[in-house]
Amino acid sequence: MPKYAAIIYASDVDPTQPEAADMMKDYDEFGAGAHAVIRGGAALYPTATATTVRVTGGKGGDVVTTDGPYAETKEALTGFYLLECADLDEAVKVASRIPGAWDGAIEVRPVVDFGK
Repeated sequence: MPKYAAIIYASDVDPTQPEAADMMKDYDEFGAGAHAVIRGGAALYPTATATTVRVTGGKGGDVVTTDGPYAETKEALTGFYLLECADLDEAVKVASRIPGAWDGAIEVRPVVDFGK
């Protein structure tokens, strides 16, 4: 069965802080309801904790790091789920129930199976 990444773009909050408790309850409810198709996932700390890595000059070049996310946007990349669904229609249906879709967006993309 194909797998899909459900990439969450939502408000940039720290899910470990007390003020995120209500939001986390919504995610817990989603997880309980979608447990049959969830194969993995994680929440991410806020973008202020990000480090962006680039290699100048290509392979073997100089490693350059900058503080912060790769891109500044209204919604931040806050987490993802790995879903195993029959098809894209089912993956979209499941993704529409992810709380981040209520005030942000969920990007659904098929995952390449390298047969390993």
